[in-house]
Amino acid sequence: MNFLCLSTLAILCRLASSAEWCYQTQVTCSNHSCIGPDDWATVAAACGNNKQSPINIVTNKASTDSRLTPVQFTDYQERLNAVIVNNGHTVQINLPDRAKINGANLGSTYKAQQLHLHWGKNGGPGSEHTIDGEKFPMELHVVHIKEEYNSLEQAVGDSSGVAVLGFFYEESENANKNYDAIINSLTNITHPESNAELGAISLDMLIPNEDLDKYFRYEGSLTTPGCAEAVVWTIFEKTIPLSKEQLSAFSNLTFSDGAAMVNTFRPIQLRFDRPVYYSRSYIFHVSTILLVSSVFTSLCVLTV
Repeated sequence: MNFLCLSTLAILCRLASSAEWCYQTQVTCSNHSCIGPDDWATVAAACGNNKQSPINIVTNKASTDSRLTPVQFTDYQERLNAVIVNNGHTVQINLPDRAKINGANLGSTYKAQQLHLHWGKNGGPGSEHTIDGEKFPMELHVVHIKEEYNSLEQAVGDSSGVAVLGFFYEESENANKNYDAIINSLTNITHPESNAELGAISLDMLIPNEDLDKYFRYEGSLTTPGCAEAVVWTIFEKTIPLSKEQLSAFSNLTFSDGAAMVNTFRPIQLRFDRPVYYSRSYIFHVSTILLVSSVFTSLCVLTV
């Protein structure tokens, strides 16, 4: 794409404030009514604010916080007869209100509403958040809202009304059997507004079953317009393995204009002065208590 085309496109995008938002991969000279991430603030003003997501998490600048105890999951093991949808921007699975999370210094109980994914192209880099600049092949977002709200639209009016759990994927040699239902369904939802039944799946099938006490926490936003700054983000260290073939399967979906649904991620946003916290101090805190207790017991024995 030449410089003149890019300049003209930028002007058209800014003028077409009523046009639909899209990802950068969809922005072309032949589709100037589609507004890419650089201009999302023309679609929703909040997209230009100072607490936007995703961000690059710099691990050596994250502050440890002993209040970040393990997340408490309720009914994540419950089997659901779920439906997966191609909504024109990603694949999404809507969830009933039964699965919940609390603890982990969240301050409230949150109920799961939906999950969706962000990916690259044919298994290439595609996560939204990055760790020390590293981009992963795909990222899962499990979206929750506070118990007292009835919808995501209600919850975004509260600065901590939404809690999103983020998980990264990594390429593995073997296929992840827990994802068979999702991967197999993709051939039935190639086009936007199509859906398919997944059969009985549970949330705990889709996330790691160990090391969930290691995560990052920060305050941010939804990563699509309207970009509401109402999200408590929990980004887990432990990755989910998928084979190259499984990761690449998502690139066979299409956007509403017929283009391949690839690179479905928002670019990294400035962190400004927001703190990022790390939970590992909880482990250190417990270890310290055990060590002090052991030393104290030994001293008591010696004294006696």
